[in-house]
Amino acid sequence: MAVSRTASFSRAAEQLYKTQPAISQAIRGLEEELGQQLILREGRTAGLTEAGRILREHVRESFEWLQRARLKLEGLKALQEGSLTLSTSDTTASYILPPILKSFHDQYPGIDIHIQNHPSPQALRQVVERTADIGIVTLPVEHPKVHSEALTTRKDVAICSPRNPLAERKRVTLQKLLTHPFLMLTRESNTRRHFDSVVQQSDIQAPKMMEIGSIEVIKRLVSNDMGVSIVPLVAIQDELKMKRLHALDVFRTSQLRNLGAIYPKKGFLSLPASAFLDTLKNELKAS
Repeated sequence: MAVSRTASFSRAAEQLYKTQPAISQAIRGLEEELGQQLILREGRTAGLTEAGRILREHVRESFEWLQRARLKLEGLKALQEGSLTLSTSDTTASYILPPILKSFHDQYPGIDIHIQNHPSPQALRQVVERTADIGIVTLPVEHPKVHSEALTTRKDVAICSPRNPLAERKRVTLQKLLTHPFLMLTRESNTRRHFDSVVQQSDIQAPKMMEIGSIEVIKRLVSNDMGVSIVPLVAIQDELKMKRLHALDVFRTSQLRNLGAIYPKKGFLSLPASAFLDTLKNELKAS
């Protein structure tokens, strides 16, 4: 390849830090092994024969594959250390991520993981500003600089106390639900934005409500007969088992949303971020 690039035995020898006779001997040995003349020696110029041109293409491909292998090996080494910053909501961090983070940590214990708890709009801003590698958010999230990928369906349900008359039902209309004292997340959350959108589309009068910034607080108040609410189903599994809360379907299938990952469109994901995204998709697919 050096002789091919330089068209000269002497310049090839300089590039490879060898003597010119050593280069000539190596070429003759290769020609004898293949039974083909590879180099046309014309004075000080060395050109390729047809056989030489064919071999050069295959050697170039071999070098490319070796380079890919080297990069993969360097990547494997890189995953032994490094850092990963995720941005996601308290709900996702509390109820969805723990087993996924454990699986990732078991595979890559040398990666330092930083989790920033923010609602989806703030997670989007962090990904755009590249202060977070990946955002795990409730879709849809649209931004020209961000790629979004759906991971799993997120189901929101109405909740009430087991002592509430609604606890005799499995499903409730939104209009009926809103006749009860209503507790809801603040407007910064995607759950609240989705709720407001559905209310507006259903032509229902917006209810008076108590706004609360924490699903944990909402669950505690609802269980103590302070009203009803709408929360992600994944956030109330323990309360349902202990019969502290009762869940009712309230949204149609077409109104359900997806949990997804967002990351920058331009540039490339770091190796830890790419590995975590693979783990995230595999774990959620299996669950």
